[in-house]
Amino acid sequence: MPTIGWFEILIVIAIAIIVLGPKDFPIMLKKVGSWVGTAKKYVNNLQNEVSNISLEEDKIEKKEEKKDDS
Repeated sequence: MPTIGWFEILIVIAIAIIVLGPKDFPIMLKKVGSWVGTAKKYVNNLQNEVSNISLEEDKIEKKEEKKDDS
């Protein structure tokens, strides 16, 4: 899988500044940062929900094992 290095990032930033212009570039950075933050929150919430489901299943299995041992 190809990796993205600093040089490639620099090229993308330079092209974005040329296309958007120096006035609109900071505004676009804010929007992209907001989108990335929202995506991170969504992924974090999703991971927490999966973790909680896993913990609940473990608790249920332990209760079933205790009933079987009795």
